[in-house]
Formats: sequence, C-alpha cells, structure tokens
Amino acid sequence: MLAKKYLNKVVTVKMDRQLGTAHPKHGWIYETNYGFIPNTVSGDGEELDAYVLGVDEPLEEFTGRCIAIIHRTDDNDDKLVVVPDGLDLDDETI
Repeated sequence: MLAKKYLNKVVTVKMDRQLGTAHPKHGWIYETNYGFIPNTVSGDGEELDAYVLGVDEPLEEFTGRCIAIIHRTDDNDDKLVVVPDGLDLDDETI
C-alpha cells in the first residue's frame, strides 16, 4: 500500500474540492476539504487523494499530519486523512 508511507508524516494537500462546493458530476456537497498530494502517484495512477479534517473553512492548500488511511476495497484508490498537526481523532470521528 503506497499510502502507508505517508502515515504520521506532515504533508501538503492541494484542494480540488473545497468544503461546501458541489461535486461537478453528482452535485452533492463536500462536507470537508478534499484534494491530493502533489507529485505523488496512487494505485489508480492519479495523485494520492486526501481528506482534510479539523478545519471548518474552505481551503486552497493545507499542510498537516496524516493520521489515517481510508483503504477502499472496491478499487486501489486509498485516501489519506490529514489534520492540523497535534489534532488526534478516533476512528469513529474520522
């Protein structure tokens, strides 16, 4: 799992879906900032995706700590969970 090397590391996420924006195809609203780690490649050949939790405003870029990985069983596109450094969230909150 490529994403595993980012666990507990500080990373920078560039948002392509900001908090409160609508998905371009499906129309649902993003309840968190969602983006990617520049200059990485995930299992689907695209840049590694990341959710930013613990920030309640739309962001263009964010630097924080990866505290978890969401492993998808329906494809090989794992997602990082990135939070402000020092914030600790349990599995249920994530």
